[in-house]
Amino acid sequence: WSLGHARRYRHRMNGGKMLIVNCVHAIEGWSPIHHLVALASRMFDADVVVSNPDQPSLSNKVSAMLRGRVQSARGQESCLFICATPGDLASLLNICNWRKRFGFLAAWVIDSFWIDHIPRIIRLTKSFDHFFITSMEDVDQWRKLTGVPTTWLPWGSDALALGGNTADRAWDITRVGRQPPEWNDDKSNSEAASMLGVRYQGRVRSDGLTALQNQELIMRTYLNTKYLLAFSNTANPERYTHPTRQYLTGRWVDALACGAVVAGISPSIPDAGELLWEGATLELGSVRGQVGLEIIVDALKSWTPKFAVHNHAMALKKLDWRWRLEKIANTLNCDTAILRSELTQLSRTVEERQLAVMQTSVTH
Repeated sequence: WSLGHARRYRHRMNGGKMLIVNCVHAIEGWSPIHHLVALASRMFDADVVVSNPDQPSLSNKVSAMLRGRVQSARGQESCLFICATPGDLASLLNICNWRKRFGFLAAWVIDSFWIDHIPRIIRLTKSFDHFFITSMEDVDQWRKLTGVPTTWLPWGSDALALGGNTADRAWDITRVGRQPPEWNDDKSNSEAASMLGVRYQGRVRSDGLTALQNQELIMRTYLNTKYLLAFSNTANPERYTHPTRQYLTGRWVDALACGAVVAGISPSIPDAGELLWEGATLELGSVRGQVGLEIIVDALKSWTPKFAVHNHAMALKKLDWRWRLEKIANTLNCDTAILRSELTQLSRTVEERQLAVMQTSVTH
């Protein structure tokens, strides 16, 4: 495919020095990453194309094995793949003249814990110059299997532009996405919550919305709730989740960016220790609906707007996508004026919100 294939966002850099390849084709559950792609496009002033989902032809694979990239003939353009899973990396071979076109090739793999899905052709050819992955404990294995430098670059959120610390919240509990069986029926959940004097918000309809519109709707929903339900994939398994590996998802970090507390069961992984903080979660210890409701009811008695102020401040400091994009900029040598400007704004906002947290603690 060519540069004109399925372009969804377009922000041309002077000289065309970066191309972002969006390998995320699904919309449901992936709107945070589509927002990330759009944000990265703006921060790097880069073109974005949507990858060809077809498997590379046998001739393309053989050619990649035999010829590889031409070091002396590489162009000035950098390329960043943003992939849902490791299997998406093979779509590189569908890009015309990829061996000579790009001076630097990197990929950010979101569900990087599916290590056995790394395409063999990628393991053998060292086609990429750098991998960014969201699963901290897999960094060494990715390096070993691919021979490519690999950096932990975890999930994030647009805490600066879409997050907030709204004090007045219409809902006590909100559910988004998959839930354990006893939390899955919104009608029964609402009735049970109402009997305890708790305001429950069920699924938010997003029919007909684009991925970017859906993400904005979800963030507005998080801004309007005190607690968001979320359970680790091993506590609430589905056919499409990893059977043994635990991981954070966008639901967790987006809710925190909007000042909400995540109520459920946190994943037991090193990433969580780095990304979450005291007060970010309310551990329910069980997937039983009534048990969880009673714990949330008790927690609501002590909830104040300072919870939202604190969580938003910490999300700005630890979770904003711009910190992740800064690491990419340093690795790919693709700094831009707009990224520097927004990092400055982000740093200033972090200081302001931390001061607000201190003032809130004193007055309460």
